[in-house]
Amino acid sequence: MTLTAAAPTSLPPVRGKLTANAPLAPLVWFKAGGLAEWLFEPADADDLSAFLRDLDPATPVMALGLGSNLIVRDGGVPGVVVRLGKAFARVERLDDTLLRCGAGASGILVSSTARDAGIAGLEFLRSIPGTVGGFVRMNGGAYGREVKDVLVEADVVLRSGERVTLPLDALGFTYRHSALPDGAVVVGALFRGEPGDPAAIQAEMDRIGAAREASQPLRSKTGGSTFKNPDGEKAWALVDAAGCRGLTLGGAQVSEKHTNFLINTGDATSAEIEALGEEVRARVKAHSGIDLHWEIQRVGVFADDGGNERAGAAK
Repeated sequence: MTLTAAAPTSLPPVRGKLTANAPLAPLVWFKAGGLAEWLFEPADADDLSAFLRDLDPATPVMALGLGSNLIVRDGGVPGVVVRLGKAFARVERLDDTLLRCGAGASGILVSSTARDAGIAGLEFLRSIPGTVGGFVRMNGGAYGREVKDVLVEADVVLRSGERVTLPLDALGFTYRHSALPDGAVVVGALFRGEPGDPAAIQAEMDRIGAAREASQPLRSKTGGSTFKNPDGEKAWALVDAAGCRGLTLGGAQVSEKHTNFLINTGDATSAEIEALGEEVRARVKAHSGIDLHWEIQRVGVFADDGGNERAGAAK
């Protein structure tokens, strides 16, 4: 399938930036994948709300954060990809325990602002390689904590353009999942921590940072944790036991450093990265009988030029 952007006159007017046939590879950590039919960078939440309200309801909409937990398929993403920029990256201290965060703010910015405000309990967000919007949507977590443990409410623009504030219990959080509907875009969140000493908070952030540096391929083109941990199991251990450490397929490889990470060693296509993940799933199933489920989101359509077939066989 080849995407062709609709005529600009068929889209609602915007105050932000609207780009046709926008390359997405530079915007995702894997540095692979096709084009967005349209990339919309709204000026603010009102701009996004009005655009979605007036956009043809049949047009698919997807939000893009830092692109750290994402495979964009080589055929591109139909419809509109929404990317929240600096206007959505603010973090504000409300009191001794509360932070209001824009959905474009990174986990590092949130945890650092919490440290400066003497708010503990948000240190783990430093280790999540994404933005508030992304880790609210998927209940991101690390080092024993999840977003559901600190979230009070989320500000969301629904696909209809309606703006709503959803309390924690309305988000239907489970492991790496929320009940947010398709096309909904998180634009902000309210997090609650607890009073703490900034030096102690920094020490915990340093501990988490050192642990990540020691165990994860942070300097590679990767997508973060590839598979969800099954109940009572660690995905990396299952992948390792199935003999997949260092397994390659084209330019894609299972990390030698952490086997629940896939990496692009150079010029891997998204088809190769995804096919390698499926090969790992098959080998783990054959070895242990356990089904691994993707944690990385896979979006878009396969290329029509044989890109999917180019994947070949894993070695």
